[in-house]
Amino acid sequence: MSHLSEIPEKPVVGVSMPHESAFLHVTGTALYTDDLVQRTKDVLHAYPVQVMKARGLITALRTGPALAVPGVVHVLTGADVPGVNDAGMKHDEPLFPDEVMFHGHAVAWVLAETLEAARLGAAAVEVEIDEQPSLITLKDAIAAGSYHGAQPVMLAGDTDAGFAESTHVFTGEFEFAGQEHFYLETHAALAQIDENGQVFIQSSTQHPSETQEIVAHVLGVPSHEVTVQCLRMGGGFGGKEMQPHGFAAIAALGAKLTGRPVRFRLNRTQDLTMSGKRHGFHAEWRIGFDADGRIQALDATLTADGGWSLDLSEPVLARALCHIDNTYWIPHARVAGRIAKTNTVSNTAFRGFGGPQGMLVIEDILGRCAPLLGLDAMELRERNFYRPGQGQTTPYGQPVTQAERISGIWQQVQDDAGIADRKREIAAFNAAHPHTKRALAVTGIKFGISFNLTAFNQGGALVLIYKDGSVLINHGGTEMGQGLHTKMLQVAATTLGIPLHKVRLAPTRTDKVPNTSATAASSGADLNGGAVKNACEQLRERLLQVAASRLGANASDVRITEGVARALGSDQELAWDDLVHTAYFQRVQLSASGFYRTEGLHWDAKTFRGSPFKYFAHGAAATEVEVDAFTGAYRIRRVDIVHDVGDSLSPMIDIGQIEGGFVQGAGWLTLEDLRWDTGDGPNRGRLLTQAASTYKLPSFSEMPEEFNITLMENATEEGAVFGSKAVGEPPLMLAFSVREALRQAAAAFGPDGISVELASPATPEAVYWAVQAARQQGDASGLNGHANDGSTTGRTANGQTVNGQAANGRTANGQTANGRAANGKVRTDAEALSGA
Repeated sequence: MSHLSEIPEKPVVGVSMPHESAFLHVTGTALYTDDLVQRTKDVLHAYPVQVMKARGLITALRTGPALAVPGVVHVLTGADVPGVNDAGMKHDEPLFPDEVMFHGHAVAWVLAETLEAARLGAAAVEVEIDEQPSLITLKDAIAAGSYHGAQPVMLAGDTDAGFAESTHVFTGEFEFAGQEHFYLETHAALAQIDENGQVFIQSSTQHPSETQEIVAHVLGVPSHEVTVQCLRMGGGFGGKEMQPHGFAAIAALGAKLTGRPVRFRLNRTQDLTMSGKRHGFHAEWRIGFDADGRIQALDATLTADGGWSLDLSEPVLARALCHIDNTYWIPHARVAGRIAKTNTVSNTAFRGFGGPQGMLVIEDILGRCAPLLGLDAMELRERNFYRPGQGQTTPYGQPVTQAERISGIWQQVQDDAGIADRKREIAAFNAAHPHTKRALAVTGIKFGISFNLTAFNQGGALVLIYKDGSVLINHGGTEMGQGLHTKMLQVAATTLGIPLHKVRLAPTRTDKVPNTSATAASSGADLNGGAVKNACEQLRERLLQVAASRLGANASDVRITEGVARALGSDQELAWDDLVHTAYFQRVQLSASGFYRTEGLHWDAKTFRGSPFKYFAHGAAATEVEVDAFTGAYRIRRVDIVHDVGDSLSPMIDIGQIEGGFVQGAGWLTLEDLRWDTGDGPNRGRLLTQAASTYKLPSFSEMPEEFNITLMENATEEGAVFGSKAVGEPPLMLAFSVREALRQAAAAFGPDGISVELASPATPEAVYWAVQAARQQGDASGLNGHANDGSTTGRTANGQTVNGQAANGRTANGQTANGRAANGKVRTDAEALSGA
């Protein structure tokens, strides 16, 4: 066992305990960024001047009327920026733009004594623009050839040979939507200037070091003049990895100009209309199978909707490509990626960071192709798993070293969920209920852990021991409710060998731990845990020397357990507090800076080859759903999950993460439906779903009626802190089982062996049309691809026909009533050649 993964006697890690701030959360006493305003004197309030057009050149910006509003102190414009007028790392996000790039783009900011005065001042600012043509949808951008950023291609094997050897070849398209983060706390920052002109910013940010860097270059000062602190966040989910920087820069610029604290907080509508989402994707694909249903070749093009600027779109796309294989061995692959430039908000990181998008493509393909191959979907998936001992690598060349966990978890979830018996029960239920159907689907995941950019895989910590024996830890990770701080407390206590109550954790600050990476990519516990452990080990080694001199033993024979130092084979003891006190008087250093870098990573972004991930997290979920044919309404009857978290650092925290991730994934795939005004009227580009009343989030009613979660046992991860594995993002993708169960339930309304296409998100409306499609696939013309005269017999959602054939009813989200999608149907090569 590696030194990093070795667990000492009587550890604090592995013990179930509540979140370190749980009591504060539920009592309302936990402080968030905006709560600090009430404790700050003479605060000014910042409010955005938004332009409600999708695109246009600014021809005039008049701030005079705003300055006439009582209480308005200043209107920030580009002329106020002493440094670089840019809020992004790609230098394509002007803080004060000359061109409006999306509906609601902020072009100036009003500072006022009250929030209401700032709002009235913003309304008084006069902006004139020369409106320009805009691209709102992903399809618009693809048709116009509007792209930005890199266009990587991932190659493995020989795809031409793979298709030539394939018995069955299918082609298709798939477009699926993005997702709003909808964290409870919207973007917020509070900036102050000290007597030396240095800037202190409280920010709701997942990446304090990058917030510091952006603020410094906007202000034109070195980074040591800017300190960023993140007390905690009321949710982040990736939405606060890149996007808080510009908002913090506005507050800092205002504070620098006025000498007064500046508070910034978006209201919910502003947050929804100004901040980025999960990237929606469009996929075109061609896949070949042998006679036994094993994948031979895949050729796909993934197009991500990047929005108006690059933000993190390039690494999101890269991770999507790296996860299109999911748990499946694809010997021959060509997967191309590109980023569409549209006139919507700049899409950004979201839990899973492109991984869910890539994995959804292959899961959708298998769900659609299984009936065409005459196979049960579970059987098709299992036949294509990575196999242990085969020397198989991912399409980008990384060996899959724990393939046995894929099949092991798959079998365990079937056993735990009683799949075989329940399938028989479902078949009997469906036979007796013509208007209600049930289905049970199982899907697995293989998710790579580490940042795609190797340099980000480092973490730092500062651990201080005070004379009374109490311990204070600082680390570079941020707390957004995921329990990272709880785990770090457990890591520190375990490494030092002391009770948990001896350890306290300080808020994340850039002047305590510098140059940190974002708390993202599920790497928070790995990176910061490694750094905390490293710092604590330095301190423990010093204290062991002190204890050895007091106990009359060799340091190698001394152990510190539960706050007591003992020598092996001796009755003598030395309490922790006495040990620390002794160390102080012996002038032993009682502080240490820890560091951790993930070893064994290498990645060539140009050739798209390497081993970018430290390890893979695995899991599987079995989901049973029930669908009503009259409305498309459905309920999730039962979910069983087996998930691999290695040796859990904190089981209660990890189970909570699995529950939350699964539900958030189910929301993305079934409920959360982002809509923009795509018409040519005055509101073109406006986000229509800009409130909780129009954007539906999962709630108690969408929770599984029975929800069973099991952590994989005997799953030590060598080379990770105390043998643990990351848990933040991987569980989200377990929700694929919900969508696949809905597909199978819709298919149950039609004849056996039909392939059903399902829109994403699979809203009740979309499920209804899938059900109608299944029922109508009994029609010979629908099943056999007979030629038709191209006349329309009904309406489609987009006014489009499919392959010259009209839908027999209306469509929703591109799903036609006869089972064909407006964005393409699954076709065999033979059908394509015949023009079907």
